Amino acid sequence: MHGFAGLYALTARADREVVARVRRMTGRPDGWTGSVTTVPSALTGLFDWTRLPAELPRRQVWSLMEELYELGPFGFRGPAADRLPSHLTSERDGMTTVQVMSPGRHCPSNDFLRAALERTGAEFLFTASARRSDELPHWRADEAARDFRHEPWVRVRVLAHADDGAARLRHPHHTPVAASVVSFHRSAGCGRAGLPALTLERQGSLSAEHIRSVAANHGFALAPAPGAAGPRPAPRTYAPPLPGRDA
Repeated sequence: MHGFAGLYALTARADREVVARVRRMTGRPDGWTGSVTTVPSALTGLFDWTRLPAELPRRQVWSLMEELYELGPFGFRGPAADRLPSHLTSERDGMTTVQVMSPGRHCPSNDFLRAALERTGAEFLFTASARRSDELPHWRADEAARDFRHEPWVRVRVLAHADDGAARLRHPHHTPVAASVVSFHRSAGCGRAGLPALTLERQGSLSAEHIRSVAANHGFALAPAPGAAGPRPAPRTYAPPLPGRDA
């Protein structure tokens, strides 16, 4: 478990059995795939750009990704590269897709991800927000550690931010909830100005209004999916610590 911009994430080797153990540990449903992560320079290599719809030019998608990752944590769903295993992909609109998450270019966790990839010899890792099923993600290291310290299936180690508050301030446009997700494996039609539309799959840490503004700069409109049309979720709240309660 480690700092992931303003949140905490569970990151592990992408082996099928490891993903299954994390699913059981967090109470996620059967068939849950989680997300894939890697260092910023390798993010685009996790997608199959030859299967992009003609109305979504890859260079414009690349430039949009660059700007959003420069701002902070973000997720994209797109056509999955063939080498990605089936337990990390899902079928959407008749296409095999992958959800790729990044803490953004300015999060210190990129150093951890780079070291983990070098140590395992892997190209990518599996990741998920540090939360139990149906709960909001943790944004405090002490509370995340307390929640996951007694696990029957796996030992969870915590790599905490030096200062959780400073980590959130590093990303002033984001709230400490799960990262927003935009999909580009298909076009969502056209926006009011005739721009091809990407789909906002999840309303998350960066507001839809902000994403829409950035997308327009790169020639795209933004169409929210039915589950992403409402307001952003509020961050997790923590009860005041009890006297003598340890972390």
